[in-house]
Amino acid sequence: MKKRAAIITIGDELLIGQVVDTNSSWLAAELTRIGFTVVNHLSVSDKRDEITFALDTFLPKTELIIFTGGLGPTNDDITKKVLADYFNSELVMNEQVLNDVKERFKQYGITMNSLNNEQALVPDKAKVLRSNHGTAPGMWFENNGNIVVSVPGVPAEVKGLFNDHIREMAINYFLLPKVVYKTVMLTGIGESILAERISQWEANLPEGMSLAYLPGMGTLRLRLGLTSDNKEQALQSIHKQIDALIPLIEEHIYGYDNISLEEVTGNLIAERNGTLAVAESCTGGTLAQMITAIPGCSSWFKGGTVAYSNQAKTNILGVDSEAVEQHGAVSQIVVEQMAVGAIKAFNSEYAIATSGVAGPGGGTPNKPVGTVWIAVAGPDFLISKQFKFGNDRLHNIRRSSLAAFNMMRVALK
Repeated sequence: MKKRAAIITIGDELLIGQVVDTNSSWLAAELTRIGFTVVNHLSVSDKRDEITFALDTFLPKTELIIFTGGLGPTNDDITKKVLADYFNSELVMNEQVLNDVKERFKQYGITMNSLNNEQALVPDKAKVLRSNHGTAPGMWFENNGNIVVSVPGVPAEVKGLFNDHIREMAINYFLLPKVVYKTVMLTGIGESILAERISQWEANLPEGMSLAYLPGMGTLRLRLGLTSDNKEQALQSIHKQIDALIPLIEEHIYGYDNISLEEVTGNLIAERNGTLAVAESCTGGTLAQMITAIPGCSSWFKGGTVAYSNQAKTNILGVDSEAVEQHGAVSQIVVEQMAVGAIKAFNSEYAIATSGVAGPGGGTPNKPVGTVWIAVAGPDFLISKQFKFGNDRLHNIRRSSLAAFNMMRVALK
């Protein structure tokens, strides 16, 4: 039977919306990957009774609880004290952690104070999880076969402690079943349309194989899972089902296992020993930002320009001013000239260009908010397409960016 887990995030800043909780989604994905069933996410304030309530609620129901947050050096960070009291522990100075803290401050060139020293105080009944990513250690409590783990709230520290300690410790402690997953990445199709198209395929999945629909903004993931002690056999079974799935939705599949659309596009360009430039208007640099987040992109990405004004389009990219005057900046002829101009400006083989009405203002009856023209160009193609997105500015920027990468991917394939 799968073990159950709960994730508890601590901090008033989460409850009032000042900080977005990314830790829960990341931890849930990692715990699911190693065989846990995550049964609850909960955010509580920095108050003793709220943290105690979470413990009282979830300890009887779950085998693993992970707390994030409340381990800083200030007075409002009380998680460590509450957990120590709850498990009848005394806070003691851990010399190894103290040396870790001193070394980190030395690297930063900052003088420690008494509050920083107190971060090396840890409950004597907890296993200490030393951190290479911050000054606060993690804590691992064992309680009648259940585990309670506490880590800092900084996402980099959460990931670091989980990868360095928690994953392996949890697998060994609970003797978790081996769950094998494969994710099919899709774009250009909605969840309901997809479900209808693959309904018969889904109904014929082997017993024990799970299927999850994981929609995102402009993308959709299909995750197949199978619990098995034989990883290779499980993967073969999953791949057999994917082989049967591909003919049903091949035009929408862009990759596997959470690879990004922009990385797939970049790989296709790199395989052709080509380079890419971008000319952005409505996406405002988003294409370039998404590309430069990919390690190694310098081998195929030349650069880009945010030609937001009509003057920038004509002066930097060589767009015909009469074309802008006659057809408007959001038009097929202008976006195609932007793509061609980017190839010339950056001496690249390929280019992507975007121009649209992101909103919430600026729309007209002929070109309402959400109207976007995208062009992709290469040595032997120049393709453009109009899209009609929604009224939300940030959503329009994101959808335009993904649509642009997908257009280039399709053109390259």
